[in-house]
Amino acid sequence: MRTGLILCLALAAQDVRFTDTFQTDVKTLGPTGRNPYFILEPGWRITLENAAKKEVVVITVLEETRKIGGVETRVVEEHESKDGQVVEISRNFFAICARTNAVYYFGEDVDDYKDGKVVGHPGAWLHGEKNARFGLIMPGQPLLGARYYQEVAPGVAMDRAEITGVGEVVETPAGKFENVLRTEETTPLEPGEKSVKRYAPGIGLIEDGGCRLVKAGPKQP
Repeated sequence: MRTGLILCLALAAQDVRFTDTFQTDVKTLGPTGRNPYFILEPGWRITLENAAKKEVVVITVLEETRKIGGVETRVVEEHESKDGQVVEISRNFFAICARTNAVYYFGEDVDDYKDGKVVGHPGAWLHGEKNARFGLIMPGQPLLGARYYQEVAPGVAMDRAEITGVGEVVETPAGKFENVLRTEETTPLEPGEKSVKRYAPGIGLIEDGGCRLVKAGPKQP
């Protein structure tokens, strides 16, 4: 009994280090703007690939917006495929703070595919529903060692990030980037799992696991 209590307290203490509540005036939040590491401008598109595994991820900032909890959010579509077949399409909802330039995450709709058909919606959540709250996807001023929840949807989506690098130099098929931001993502829903992402100034995400940037810029008509 005592051992179990000590373990629970240790896990709770570890989790407290990640900020999960963000004090911000929702009146300062809007659907359009540019954080150095996260762009919310309609038409902006990022393409990442893992050639060895034939994986492609295309992230597109759509013209569409959606009001969630009284906040107008920008819809960002993430399209993932493998071996030429779509495996997941998600519609993510973000808002940027005009005062701090921080970008907040208000939820996502998720469609998982198999053989061209939708087979599930794992990880879908919305701020204000089932005790879910918005998280922080990118600080306005990233600081080394900062820890924060990106999603706060108990039992569904609890991704959290720690900034582990702020001045890296990274080469991708799209070119060489400096002052790259590195984050490590974990979730208490999958203890032991960890993923690394890297973001370049003026571009956004350039590396996600084994996928690296091959193209970025405004979407062509």
